[in-house]
Amino acid sequence: MDAVPVRARAYVFGVVLLALVCLCPLPDVRTPWWAVLLLAGLYAGSELVARSRFVGTCYPVLLAGAFLLPPPAAALVALPGAMLSPVTQRPFVLRRVWRAALLTLAVWAAARVHWECGGRDAVVAPGFPYALVPAGAAVLAFCLVLTLLDGGILYLADRVPARRAWRGLFSRSLGPIAVHGLAGLMMAVLWRSPYGFVAALLVLLPMCVAWWAFAQYHREQAAHQATIRALVQAVDIKDGYTRGHSERVGRASMMIARELGMDDERVETLRFAGILHDVGKLGVPTRLLRKDGPLTPEERRVIELHPEYGHEMVRGIRFLGEARAAVLHHHERLDGSGYPYGLAGDRIPESARVVAVADAFDAMTSTRSYSRARPVEVAVAELQRCAGAQFDPRMVGALVRALGRHGWHPAVTSDGGPPLPAGVPAGRTGEARDSVGKGTS
Repeated sequence: MDAVPVRARAYVFGVVLLALVCLCPLPDVRTPWWAVLLLAGLYAGSELVARSRFVGTCYPVLLAGAFLLPPPAAALVALPGAMLSPVTQRPFVLRRVWRAALLTLAVWAAARVHWECGGRDAVVAPGFPYALVPAGAAVLAFCLVLTLLDGGILYLADRVPARRAWRGLFSRSLGPIAVHGLAGLMMAVLWRSPYGFVAALLVLLPMCVAWWAFAQYHREQAAHQATIRALVQAVDIKDGYTRGHSERVGRASMMIARELGMDDERVETLRFAGILHDVGKLGVPTRLLRKDGPLTPEERRVIELHPEYGHEMVRGIRFLGEARAAVLHHHERLDGSGYPYGLAGDRIPESARVVAVADAFDAMTSTRSYSRARPVEVAVAELQRCAGAQFDPRMVGALVRALGRHGWHPAVTSDGGPPLPAGVPAGRTGEARDSVGKGTS
């Protein structure tokens, strides 16, 4: 939304008008203004704290308002927090107005559905599990409105294709919002109980603990990413010939892992494995990595130590998990002729077999100063030819299917470098430097 298209601005304007229409009946509605002000202030404060800790938004307060107040009054609760919440990207005003209108409509819809399902009486005289029915319907309405409007802005402002704009939005948001809805229902029930609103506020304490834990997790993940980034940058600086190679191998490894049906956590681990597979090059003399001609047998043996160097570097990083085995074994071959240990077949860790295929594919399809890129079709044919001897056929098949679905759009690997030595065919120095195989003959 940095440069917002006219059609997206018109869309935001339309959503704002619709939100104002929802607020119009306020003068005619009997509204407990002290409750509106208290909930609006509580939401604004919670929103500022939550967003400064990278833990999202504070939906329990909004949903408690939807369960306690008439629809127009409940919608008003979202306005101060939405307008005051931190915005990090331009245009700041438009983003705040959009968020305010989005939440106003979502809360109004939730309150309206809750009201129509008899939820007000269920909160005043709670009869569980009946009180869960209108609350559940309200949560579904809240989630559905967010999904529809968010998908629209992705399509119009971020130019996401229509078939992808709404995909997965509802399913990803329903679980967290349902949990927030339960917290909001507990707040509403306690608010209407003899204990009053003070007891209702206590419901937020366990939510605050959960937010704190999530913030700690977020910081830990950020530290992990910084560690990976630093190692990859060090490799790219040392071996300028293959700049960008690690990131692309990480991407191809993810494509294979997803095609194999691995869970998200393992897919992320395989991404780390692909990104870090050549980190051991930090232990190899730079003159060998940048040598223009073919390597001698002694130099090749030094190059072939890089998986072990890499494993030594990362084996103490616990969050990498099985990625460490991939770093060590990604040059093993299915027939046992690889290195460093000559493992064969299923003795090679699955993560290493994934990275081996991703590594070979990018090596063949990348343009480098010492090697011309091969077309994707040629590289795929080479992988298939070597499947069963060098590569795991299952991993090759997964990559082929993923490429058929998503394609491959690699960036230029090298930022330049010395020209090919006279008499050296394209690809030969690259094969030597990358300790071939890689599916080339």
